[in-house]
Amino acid sequence: MAFDGITLSALVSEWKRALSGGRIQKISQPEADELFLTIKTDNTYYLQLSASASLPLACLRDETKAAPMTAPAFCMLLRKHLNGGRILDILQPDLERVVQFKLQHLNEMGDTCVKYLIIELMGKYSNIIFTTEDYQIIDSIKRVNSFVSSVREVLPGKPWFIPKTNGKHSLLSEAPSALCETLAAQSGPVSAAIYRTVTGLSPVIANELCCRAGINPELPAAELSDSDRSSLAEIFGWLRQRIETESYTPVIYKKDGVPVEFAPVPLRTFSDYPEYEVIEKQSISDVVLGYYQEKDTVTRMRAKSADLRKTVQNAIERTAKKLDLQRKQMDDTRKKDRFRIYGELLTTYGYSAEPGSKAFTCMNYYDNTEITIPLDPTLTALENAKKYFDKYAKLRRTGEALTEQLAASEAELNHLESVKESLAFACAEADLNQIKTELTDCGYLKFHREPGAKKSRPQKSKPYHYRTKDGFDLFVGKNNYQNDDLTFNLASGGDWWFHAKGIPGSHVILKTGGREVPDELFNIAGSLAAYYSSGREGGGKVEVDYLLRKNVKKPNGAKPGFVVYYTNYSLVASPGIDEGLTEVME
Repeated sequence: MAFDGITLSALVSEWKRALSGGRIQKISQPEADELFLTIKTDNTYYLQLSASASLPLACLRDETKAAPMTAPAFCMLLRKHLNGGRILDILQPDLERVVQFKLQHLNEMGDTCVKYLIIELMGKYSNIIFTTEDYQIIDSIKRVNSFVSSVREVLPGKPWFIPKTNGKHSLLSEAPSALCETLAAQSGPVSAAIYRTVTGLSPVIANELCCRAGINPELPAAELSDSDRSSLAEIFGWLRQRIETESYTPVIYKKDGVPVEFAPVPLRTFSDYPEYEVIEKQSISDVVLGYYQEKDTVTRMRAKSADLRKTVQNAIERTAKKLDLQRKQMDDTRKKDRFRIYGELLTTYGYSAEPGSKAFTCMNYYDNTEITIPLDPTLTALENAKKYFDKYAKLRRTGEALTEQLAASEAELNHLESVKESLAFACAEADLNQIKTELTDCGYLKFHREPGAKKSRPQKSKPYHYRTKDGFDLFVGKNNYQNDDLTFNLASGGDWWFHAKGIPGSHVILKTGGREVPDELFNIAGSLAAYYSSGREGGGKVEVDYLLRKNVKKPNGAKPGFVVYYTNYSLVASPGIDEGLTEVME
């Protein structure tokens, strides 16, 4: 969810309580488009203001970032005017995505002055602007001239103003019934009409309002009935009352452990569905920071693993093409017995073939049918027989070689698919390093060391570790090296081993500790094995094999993560992590 006016109003409400009257002790600019203000009240707060085009952000944090040795010009300007300044007020004009910090400070003459530090959270147009009391721009973290924007220049000496939003109406100053009447005159779906018409509302909040009013978001706005408008007006009133009384319930929604949405009010469009995990927080800053940090972690991991994913995907495509070619060649070898029969028949009956003939017809004594054998007219019957025997021998040797090559190629492809799956589970730098080591050991990556650099072992990655309410431990490998380590080092013979049947996935170990395992725990472990496999993407259930660890073997020379077993049990599980499991952080 982008920063909309509702989220920003919740932040402003929180900041007013925490920061009003506080003094600015320190100003730093860690990034080109980001500020950190250290503010002292009864406590010390760190206010992060980021005008990043891709990740605009404003929230309170528990710590600051390291500042560069040389402060940028905009930071030096703010320090000159605002160090020691006091926060008089924090304003948000009518649910706009704009916050004004009204600041009091002393000028060079010792006189009291008022300035505004304004942050605009508008996607790629985000900015941080420093103005005088009458809103004349002193400077901004991003300067915008007439070549960049024909609507508004953001330059020293220019007046600051909020660009007009044509056709927008205020949720806080207009009656809900009047807003509904305005909506009914709009074109397009009602949800789109809401966020296009009412200031400060995002598409997520617009859908939520429709959901609470019992209206299909895709219903054309012009087709709203009287009862629809009445229901929607009631929900507008509910949201307005929440904002005016500052009754916010900050919440994050996650799916499969990944944050997908956040809001300052509960969202039925997510909470009514069991696949979404609902996490309520006391502070909207905690929600915003937690959401963006986790999102940033996922984005950063995908960026860091991009080269590895490309390497693995290229290797998969190359191996798949090689396997397809080998299978076609193997199909060609299946006609080898025909050439052997031709040779045998020509050896037996060839004396009756006419010299220079292009074909010879005789009785096939294998099935008592008549057969016509193509001949090279420049060769005798026995020479043609030798030629066919040579073809047979060559195809037989090719088939024997291809049998081994096919097995090797299929094993290689399965291994690469498992590595690709491991990349989806990587959640830390150490996980990627272990996968990179595996790819290097298997020859898919070349090892490079800078001249003079000392040899060092990469940080060891740890598997997932879950614990049940009864105290049973479950371990899940994130990659093939971890799978081998869990299965053959951590697990004992009496522990249980789980794996999704016939598809890439993690080894799951259920440590018994010599105790009898409850029946439901097998299903819980099976669901983990299904979740940490490629079968989780299908949306259906996954067949899982399980057996005692002592019956799992690793062939000599097998690829990392590859095992064999000959007796096992099977169950069908829905991919997921049981609510009764607690992740153990080590």
